Amino acid sequence: MLHSPVPKIFQLPSVPDPNLIAIIGFLNELEHLKKVYRRNLVIDGSRRENSAEHSWHIALMALTLEPYANFPALDMAKVVKMLLLHDVVEIDAGDVFVYDAQALVGKYERELAAAQRLFGLLPSPQGEGFLDLWLEFEKRETPEAKFAAAIDSFQPLSNHLLSDGKGIQKYRVPASVVLAEKKHIADGSAALWAAAQDIIAQCESEGIYLPG
Repeated sequence: MLHSPVPKIFQLPSVPDPNLIAIIGFLNELEHLKKVYRRNLVIDGSRRENSAEHSWHIALMALTLEPYANFPALDMAKVVKMLLLHDVVEIDAGDVFVYDAQALVGKYERELAAAQRLFGLLPSPQGEGFLDLWLEFEKRETPEAKFAAAIDSFQPLSNHLLSDGKGIQKYRVPASVVLAEKKHIADGSAALWAAAQDIIAQCESEGIYLPG
C-alpha cells in the first residue's frame, strides 16, 4: 500500500445514518489520490501531474468531446463516472507507467484488489456499482468504455507535446510503440485517433519520441 493508513476518522455523533458515515470515510480516503504522481509533468514543467488532476481533466474532456465519439447515443453520466473512478485504485496500486513492461506484470490483479478494498468502503449497493463501472472500463467492450478509454489515452499525448516532452522524453519511447499502445483510441473516436496520430508524428519530429 502506497499511502498512510485511513485518514483521521471523523467523530460524527449527530449522524445516525451508518451509510452516510461510510460514504464520508470513502471520500476522505480519496484525498490520497492527490498524492499519487504520474510520469507526466504539468505543461510548464514545474512539477509532476497528480492522478486526481488527471481524472478531473479527462472527465471534462469527455464532456466536451462527446460529439466526436463513434457512437450516436452515449450514456455520458456513465462515461464520466468511469473516468472519475478508474484511477482511484492508484491509491493502493500506484500509477504504472504504460511503457514499462516489467511494471505492467500483475498490474490488473493489484488494481482489482485495490478496487475491491476501496469500493468496499462504500455501503451496498453503491460500492458494487462503482466496482462494476471500474470493471466495465477495464474490459473496453461497451460504447461508453471504449469512448472513456479513448479519452484517457488521448490526454497524455497532448500533455507530452504541450510540455515539450519534459516528462516522457527521458524514457526514450519509440513513436511506433506509442502508436501501438494508443491505437485503441480509434475504437472510441475515429476523429480523436486521427488527431492522436498527428500529435504522435509531431512529437516524433520534435524528438519527444524516438524515430521509428
